[in-house]
Amino acid sequence: MIRELDSVVLMRNIPQYGLKAGDVGAVVHVYGQGEAFEVEFVGGDRTTVAVVTLGGEDVRPMRSREILHVRALASV
Repeated sequence: MIRELDSVVLMRNIPQYGLKAGDVGAVVHVYGQGEAFEVEFVGGDRTTVAVVTLGGEDVRPMRSREILHVRALASV
């Protein structure tokens, strides 16, 4: 179950925000019983890149044996 403040992994590209599958965001709001999530993605300077409403099929919980990776953000 995904809850507010959980780290989640994006499952698909969202080109209009420069986001790619595998990017990690933080859940800032859960709609209903987990039907949708408001997810914030931040850059290395801690500024918000995007806040996006996503369905359950668009994100998954980050697993304990995964490691974060850094990439340059494409300009949109």
